Amino acid sequence: MTFEIDAFGTLVIAVFFLFIGRFLVQKIAFFRNYNIPEPVIGGLIAALCAYALHLFFNISASFSAQIQNILMLMFFTSIGLSASFVKLKEGGKSLVIFLFCVAGFVLLQNAVGMSLATVLGLDPLIGLVVGSITLTGGHGTAGAWGQVLETEYGIQGAIVLGMASATFGLIIGGVIGGPVAKFLIKRHQLAEQVAVEDNDQPAHADSAAFEYPRKTRLITANNAVSTLGMFALCIYVANGMTEFSKGQWFELPTFVWALASGVILRNILEHVLKVNIFDRAIDVFGNASLSLYLSMALLSLQLWLLADLAGPLVIILLLQMLTLALFTIFVTFKVMGSNYDAAVLSAGHCGFGMGATPTAIANIQAITNTYGPSHKAFLIIPLCGAFFIDIINAVVIQTILKFF
Repeated sequence: MTFEIDAFGTLVIAVFFLFIGRFLVQKIAFFRNYNIPEPVIGGLIAALCAYALHLFFNISASFSAQIQNILMLMFFTSIGLSASFVKLKEGGKSLVIFLFCVAGFVLLQNAVGMSLATVLGLDPLIGLVVGSITLTGGHGTAGAWGQVLETEYGIQGAIVLGMASATFGLIIGGVIGGPVAKFLIKRHQLAEQVAVEDNDQPAHADSAAFEYPRKTRLITANNAVSTLGMFALCIYVANGMTEFSKGQWFELPTFVWALASGVILRNILEHVLKVNIFDRAIDVFGNASLSLYLSMALLSLQLWLLADLAGPLVIILLLQMLTLALFTIFVTFKVMGSNYDAAVLSAGHCGFGMGATPTAIANIQAITNTYGPSHKAFLIIPLCGAFFIDIINAVVIQTILKFF
């Protein structure tokens, strides 16, 4: 029996489990000590509850995809609207270096997946599915490429396999980022745990997007309305560009158009029209949509798809997890400077290396809430994870498929 949950019901359930996640992080030292994000804990509890209902009572629920999609687009729009060119210059060389790290890992991820698939007697393209298609690309990329692999390359069940692998990645990406960063911080004595700050104090005026998510932002109704108008305009343009670019060489996912629209609108208003952008409102809507989207994404996961995975595929996924952890510890951390910022960037890399950009942001928020701010991480991770990583991944996948 499947229950259809409308948008309001989906929102209520997501908020409920988000608060459960927050409560558990506050009460359970393990989650707090290893910096597991609150939406990940709450969403995982929700997914486990859904799995139990499906397993024992054959009950499942279908949640509103529309509101989840809107929150996702709001999240990526907020990244774009926060991307002032003045602030982006601060990323500079570090952003380029980090992109090389990310590109290197995408290649390694596919090499590991395809090699293990071959050794285990599977089609090497299945290793590609359990590689960057799903783990770096996420559910959207898994669906798109899964259809191509089924129709053009004869890989039966590629879509189901891709969704299951992306599900595993989304969970693990939100679980391992905190422990990896904590290990690096403790081992190299990079920072001490900071005292819990008073949430009624406002965030610093120069903070990057998504920094200080627990701090109070003082906004007015006028600021909220004008900011929502900017969000709506960016998403409207993004939907239009998605339709216009279909089948064209510049075809891109809607969330990329939303991010790009935000960047363009922000900098036209700020630098051409000299309009003062109210970043506090953007931060509020961005952080709220991030938490709710991540909770809903995990809420909608069908964990029973993972239960159907064959043993060899589970082995590949576990080794992919180990590969990512080792890569971020021994490559990302060292290349980015072996300092506190590098440790936080490593947590973010874990987030979108096996999950998604929202997971990466949640990871670095969990770390900075415990050990203090990392301005560089909040400049680099959103841009890399939301925009550049998809371009890099698409080029790598298309190049590999040319040889098959």
